[in-house]
Parts: sequence; C-alpha cells; structure tokens
Amino acid sequence: MERENTGGIEIRETVDGVSVDALSATPAAASVQGAKPKAAAAKRSRPDPYIWGIYITFLVVSVIELFSASSSEVSAKNVYSPLIRHAIFLGLGLVIVLWFQRTHYILFRRFAWIFAILSLIMLIFSSLAGVEINGAQRAIRIAGMTIQPAEIVKLSVVLLLATILSKNQTPGGVNNRGVVTCAVVVVIFGACLWSNGLTNTILLMGVSISMFLIGGIQWKKFGMVMLIYFIGMGALVAFKYITPSSSEFDEVNQEQALLAANNGAVIPTQSGGGRMETHKGRIARFLEGVSPEDPIDDFNRQVIFSKFAQANGGLLGQGPGNSRESARLPLAFSDYIYSIIVEDTGFAGGSLLLLLFLVLVARAGRIAYKCSRAFPAFLIMGCAVMIVFQALVHMAIVTGLFPVSGQPLPFISKGGTSVLVMSAAIGMMLSVSRYAVTSGDKKEIKAELKELPEDMQAANFSDYQAN
Repeated sequence: MERENTGGIEIRETVDGVSVDALSATPAAASVQGAKPKAAAAKRSRPDPYIWGIYITFLVVSVIELFSASSSEVSAKNVYSPLIRHAIFLGLGLVIVLWFQRTHYILFRRFAWIFAILSLIMLIFSSLAGVEINGAQRAIRIAGMTIQPAEIVKLSVVLLLATILSKNQTPGGVNNRGVVTCAVVVVIFGACLWSNGLTNTILLMGVSISMFLIGGIQWKKFGMVMLIYFIGMGALVAFKYITPSSSEFDEVNQEQALLAANNGAVIPTQSGGGRMETHKGRIARFLEGVSPEDPIDDFNRQVIFSKFAQANGGLLGQGPGNSRESARLPLAFSDYIYSIIVEDTGFAGGSLLLLLFLVLVARAGRIAYKCSRAFPAFLIMGCAVMIVFQALVHMAIVTGLFPVSGQPLPFISKGGTSVLVMSAAIGMMLSVSRYAVTSGDKKEIKAELKELPEDMQAANFSDYQAN
C-alpha cells in the first residue's frame, strides 16, 4: 500500500493493487467521496436469486413432508396442529432471512465474539442443568419453549472462524496466529459439544477444515491443525471412554426404553451419565448391520423402519401423504424425515433434494470466489458448508452410511432451534451476495474498502491466486 502526504492529509493511493484516486479536502470533494459507497451499494442491492429459490423450495418441501411424517403426533381434535407449530417457526425463520439479507455483513463481524461466548455459556448450562432429549442432556427450557444451544453453537463458530481467518489472511494463505487460534476455538467448542452428540463435534471439525482449505492454508499448517484436533479428540476419548462409571450401561438401556416408549418425546433428566456407552453401542450396531429378518427391538427399530420406508418408496414414491412407515417410525418428523421423503417421492425425489443442497454450496462457492474481500468469502462459504454438511450427515445416517445419531435435516425436520439457526445462516449468505463486491469493478472495490474497517480489508485468497 502506497501513501502520499499532501498538505497534512494522508491519501491512500493503492489497496491490493487497486488504484485509488487522490481526493481533495474540500467539502464538495468530501460529499462526492461519501456518495461513492452509496452508489456502489445501490448497484448490488439485489440478493442472489438462486439462493432465494433454493431456500423457498426447502420451505415448500418442509411443509409438505413434515405434515406427511407427523402422523404419530396428530391429535383427533386438530390434525393440522403439528403443521401449524412447524409453520410458525418457518415464518419466524423467513422474517430472520428478510432481516439479515438487508443487514450489511459488517454487523455480523462486530458481534462475532459476543455471539460465540453467549452460545458457549448456553451450551455449558444445557449440559449441566438442561432437560434431556432423545437420551442426551442437551436443551434449555425457557417459558415452555425448548432451545438446543448445540445448533446455535455451530453458526456462532462459523461466524467466529470467518472473523479470525479473514483478519489473519496473508498472500500466502493464513498466518500461524490465525491457524492456531481457530484450531483452539474448534477444540474448545467441540469438547463442549461432545455431550450433545459425537456427530456434532465431528461436524464442527469438518466445517472448520473446509474453511481452512477455502482460505488457502498451507499443507504444513493444515497438518498442524489436524495434529491439534487429534490430540484434542484423543484427550476426550481418554476422559470419556477409558474410565466410565459402572452403572452407565444400565442407564443407557433405561433411556433407550424411555425413548421408544415416548416416541421421541422429551425425557426428564435423571442422571448425567450414559452417553459414552451410547456412542459405543451405536458404533457396534452400525458395524454389525441389520437385515429384514432381524427381530425388531428398541435398538434397531429406527434403522429397520427407515429402510422399510426407503424400500417402499421405489423410483417415484407413493406420493406425499401416503407414507406407510411414518406412523411407526420413531422421530420420523425429525431425525428420520429423509426416509419419509424417499418413501413419498422415491429415489427421484430424494436425489433431487440432495442435488438442491449441493447446488446451494456450489452457488455459495461461486459468490465466494468472486468476492474481493476475505471476510464475506469465508462467511458465505462457512454458512453454506455448515448447512450442506449437516444435510449430508442426516442423509448418510438415514441411508445407513453413518451410525445412528440425531441430526435434523436443515429447514425440513421439525425443530424450532434448527430452523431459526439455519434461516439465520441463509440470511447471512444473502447479505454477502447483496453487499459484497463480486463484479471485479475497481470503483466498486474502492467504495467497499472505504466502507470496511481496516481489519476487514484483507483481500480474498482467490484474488491472491489470480494475481
């Protein structure tokens, strides 16, 4: 960056190779200078229509399939009650999307650390004094509403990593300070997420690794990150699995029976143990596998009925609302809703939904590549990867590729916290598509630099590669 001093006024000539014309100190010139960012912002005031279209499609699928999968929740008095409750959260999510897409992404950056710390406090509180859902102590009950901080933590970590990585972006990738800070953040949050499900920890690490690679991290530093993750995971395993209490296995049997009896309802907290043996049992049953001839019990009920639903779907499905297995598949409306989608719409419908998620991350990647600054590129890709990774994990669990674990399908599964958090992620993506400069126009890049604080002016890694 070159600077010139004219009459006591410091003038920035070039920023990341973009020429900036010297501006005089007269009031007229100052007004012209102040008008340029507004003019540039007006040109990019339209959010990305592809992201919007995918999001609206998810909402339509969610309404149809949630109603189809909620037969076990339908009451005789009001058959639409599950749909109404879910539609309320979808409506609130839509409000968040509309709000966030009109908010400049600078604001998200300012509150990244505060948001992360608050979400971590909520997560720790839920693990110590929360209510138990599906065999794990993972939720907070407030005014009759159940909040799952684990879902909030995922988005807060994405926002925090985008902040740290963009602040420590260099022409060679990410500096050592940024790499170590991000790795430590992920290990701390991942350790706190462990009690809420091993899959959440793995998912968080997977998203962070993707963001490292997007930022052009050097392979040597990437190896250092993996070493930190390996040490952190090893310490957790040593603490959680090597010295379990003698009564944990009995507690697991009790909570599995309670889960089956309550069909996925909230189970009051009685003890804090049992998750270690749950993880072991799930992995063992996954490796053992199931077959149609196996007797159905509390441990394989979900897996077997899920496979029945997918087999019944065939190529084109039975049609929305004609699901046979939704009445007897536990958690068909949340953790196993993809199996109901396949039963209703067949292999074709399930594949199309998978394609929509992949198109979402591809579209985000296209926008991120064209962003001139690092932070919006990290933010939009982090949000997209978080959404799509969770969708892929959900689908892999339902189809038998991963061990059983509770992961909602973004926007479609029942769950207020998940719907609102994923809606916030879509809103952030639309904010980036609206306010970040992606045209390569030097005047717009210059105006964007004037809008951004100094610690957000790092160029996108794709620009370094292009140059």
